[in-house]
Amino acid sequence: MTVIDRALDFLRLAQGSLSARAPDSWPPKTLSLALQGGGSFGAFTWGVLDRLLEEPEIGFDAVSGSSAGAVNAVLLASGMIDGGREGARTRLSQFWKRISRAAALLPRPSPLDAGLDLIMRSMSPYQFNPFNVNPLREALAEEVDFERLRERSEIKLLLGVTRVRDGTLRILTNRELTVDAVLASACLPFLHHTIELDGEPYWDGGYAANPPLIPLVRASEAAHLLIVQVTPTTSERLPKSAREIAARLEQIRFNAPLNTELEALKFGKMLGATEKLLRLRIGRISAEEQIEGLAEESAANIDWEYLERLNLSGRAAADLWLRQQIPPQARQKNRFPLPLPF
Repeated sequence: MTVIDRALDFLRLAQGSLSARAPDSWPPKTLSLALQGGGSFGAFTWGVLDRLLEEPEIGFDAVSGSSAGAVNAVLLASGMIDGGREGARTRLSQFWKRISRAAALLPRPSPLDAGLDLIMRSMSPYQFNPFNVNPLREALAEEVDFERLRERSEIKLLLGVTRVRDGTLRILTNRELTVDAVLASACLPFLHHTIELDGEPYWDGGYAANPPLIPLVRASEAAHLLIVQVTPTTSERLPKSAREIAARLEQIRFNAPLNTELEALKFGKMLGATEKLLRLRIGRISAEEQIEGLAEESAANIDWEYLERLNLSGRAAADLWLRQQIPPQARQKNRFPLPLPF
């Protein structure tokens, strides 16, 4: 199903109303979360979640994610099963520390990096990584009991993967979640071997939906949806080197599906498509609004000092969002308390 198909499908949402009226209090009592992918920038999302989990009155109905967003979603849900809110905070922290420690065992940057980057772009991962070494697999297997996650999670999970055959989005829900499901959602084809699910090859979900937004609206009963966007949307510096151009193209590519789905939501709201949509309030926390020069940073940097900085920035951004009051006119008019990128 293409993005356009999903947008049209969204306008056919069932006309049933939400189970409860949209609350007038702030912060909201129940949230659905849309977590964007973006490599190590996902540590910003970790910070956002860490701060939200400190609010005992806020529950989580459904969470969608692609790539790093899918990883954070799974860590949140599995941690909640094993230890409640504190368990989720611990699980997220342990995972990001584990990933950073794994990176510390790899060779440090050197003047040869540019040559190595060129080699990796001219060879497939089946050539430069024939044994399919992927630290993410080991970290997920250590941190997440997927059988318990499938059977016991009260949070609805929607992980996006991109089907290689036709480039369309597939949504993986709770009963389908495995280590391979999460690895498929985070499978960058120039870096990792393609992941097969049920005999079908898949790549990173960010190519088709980053994060899945319209499927989340369909699945969630929460009146509030919070988007955590980590991939930079703007770059003040003109990219000139091959590496800079490739990085900027990747940023544009991974933001395009989100922009399309937000436009579909705007269009559906203008038409007054459904009672559900009219009551929906959408907020957004953006990493680039909190971190100066993010577009020039590397999403492959998983040094602990850098991840900690992203985490603290995410916590600060979430704290600001939580303390933000809903303008009275937003309650009475368009039901969108925070500015949207329309």
